[in-house]
This record gives sequence, structure tokens and C-alpha cells, in this order.
Amino acid sequence: MGGAVEKIWFALGKEFARRGHEVVHISRLCNGLPREEVIEGVRHVRVPGYDTPGSLLLLKGCDLLYSLRALRVLPQADILLTNTFWLPMLVRSKRPGKLYVHAARYPKGQMRFYAHADRLQTVSQPIKEAIEREVPELADKVRCISNPLSGAVPSLVPVEREKQILYVGRVHPEKGIALLLEAMSLIPEPKRAGWKLVVVGPAEARYGGGGESYLEELRRRAEKIKDHVVWTGAIFDPECLDIHYRSASLFVYPSLAEKGETFGLAPLEAMAQGCPALVSNLDCFRDFIVEDCNGFVFDHRSANPAQALAAKLQELIGDPERLARAAVFAHQRAGEFSLERIAGQYLADFQSLLG
Repeated sequence: MGGAVEKIWFALGKEFARRGHEVVHISRLCNGLPREEVIEGVRHVRVPGYDTPGSLLLLKGCDLLYSLRALRVLPQADILLTNTFWLPMLVRSKRPGKLYVHAARYPKGQMRFYAHADRLQTVSQPIKEAIEREVPELADKVRCISNPLSGAVPSLVPVEREKQILYVGRVHPEKGIALLLEAMSLIPEPKRAGWKLVVVGPAEARYGGGGESYLEELRRRAEKIKDHVVWTGAIFDPECLDIHYRSASLFVYPSLAEKGETFGLAPLEAMAQGCPALVSNLDCFRDFIVEDCNGFVFDHRSANPAQALAAKLQELIGDPERLARAAVFAHQRAGEFSLERIAGQYLADFQSLLG
């Protein structure tokens, strides 16, 4: 359903299996999928789960029930990699393997409950440092392994691009889409003539979006520039997403989630297709974006962030040579996050725990 964590582990599992490892992937039973099947060497076992509820308390309750169901079907293994809040706390047996907690969210006090885990692994250096601050006594268990691209990095990417500014991600208040729309409206009409802002992503709450009422609010805000904005809704097909990345001249990810973003896979996916990214000044993006080299950064913490973003957008859409230079370096940098390379880092870390 488009989630970054689900997408990368679906891909990593297949890569581990390709290298001769036995992989069992436990996930949610939904959308008519069978309870068990094998996909490219990976055995998938699915248990009933839930759509994302609006209440955080209810979310934790649903996660507990889901984790209990997963616990009952855990096979004997060397490594158990978890991605739910409760499962690491519930697992106390050594039978499922070394407990490897994949922490793809900013820590909010929960890390102390995972003291018995063999590894606490996250995806960016700022989150690694945040975990170490939260549980300094567990610092020797913390590792940072970046998210990989779930698909291949093409050797050649199109140079000719359309006059498109692209956003891909959840349509949620924390993603800064309202800020992006305001910034577009601040660019003088002659400067934005011919340019389109293409917004790709789900607004539905069950996919983590802000809901239909939020989408309608955004549409109202965009009324003045409606001829410059295209709303596609959710696109989960990777090949269709790549077409958008390969068409756009600039990818914009103006996230305001100070403690929500941990890596930012969508900007990296855009870079892999030769589309440079303009991002907010969140620490997690510094792991792969260098200002005015392979991408661009605006200060979302300034007194007038919409004006700051508008100024940056106006600079960039008025300088195609600058965008083209950044595109070359963006594509090169993305190659360092290939699935094969990151899978190797995980397997080496698994082996270090097994001795």
C-alpha cells in the first residue's frame, strides 16, 4: 500500500533469498492475499491486521493484537527482525533468533523497553544519535544502516524534462503540502507560467493520510493556482511512480515532521531517476542530500517558511542548467543506496550477531 518500510523489506527479503538465505516474511492479511505463499523464494505468512485508526491509543491497541498474532506464528530462525511497537517486548524466547529491532521512527521513550534486544537498528545518523541519547547504556547495540532503493538504479536517465514540480508521499498535514501550495501561489504568474505541481499520494486515513476533509481543505487553498496543480491520488505501482520521477524537473518534499521523518525514501527514489530534490531542513536528509550539489534545502523553520520555499522554487525553475547539474550528481549519489549494497550491510550485521 505504498509504505516505505513495507516496500523496502519486501525487496530486501527477495534479495536475501536470492543469496541463498531462508526468509519468512510475516505481514498483514488483506486485499484478498492468501494466508501463505512463496514469492521469489520468500515464504509469506499473513495474519489479520487493521487499517490505521485515528486514535493513537487505539493504534497501540491494534498493534498489540497484531503483534500477538504474529508472535504465535514465528518460526525458528537465526534472526528475528521486528517492525512493530509491541513485538520486541513480547518476544522473550531465543527460538525465533537474535532479536533485531528495526527502529524506523524517532524514539519517544520506547527504546528502554527493548534493552534485551540484540540489536537496535535505524536508518539515519540523526535517529541513531537520538536513540543513543535516549538509552546511552545501550549505545553499543545501536547501528545505522540506510534504507535502500527497492528497485534498480537505471544506468541512464532522461535529460529532457517537463515543467513539473513533483511531490510523492502521504497527503498529511505533517508533510508540508499546504506550505508548498502557498509557496507556489507566491511565485509571480509570469515566473510559474507553464509549470505544474503534481501531487501524488493517498489522503485516505487508512493509508496514513490526513483524510478527505484535509484534501478538500488543500483544494480550497489551491483555488487561486488550480490550473497549476494536478492531484493524482495514490499511486502504489513502482513503475508508474518512476514515470513521474523521470518526467519531473524538480522533486519537492517540504516535510514539517521534526520527529516523524527518519530517512525520506521518496526524495532518494526521485534522485535515482535523475530528478533532484528540494527538501526541508530536517537532519535526516543530510545523509544523502548536499545543498546545491545533488539537491537543495530550504529553511522550513524561518519566520516565513512559505516565502523561503517560494524564493527557492523561483530560483530553481528559472535556472534549468542548475537543475541539470544537480540531476547528474543526484543520480550518482542514489547509486550508493542500491538494494544489493544495503542488503550486504544487513547480512554482515546479522552475521556479526551470530558470531
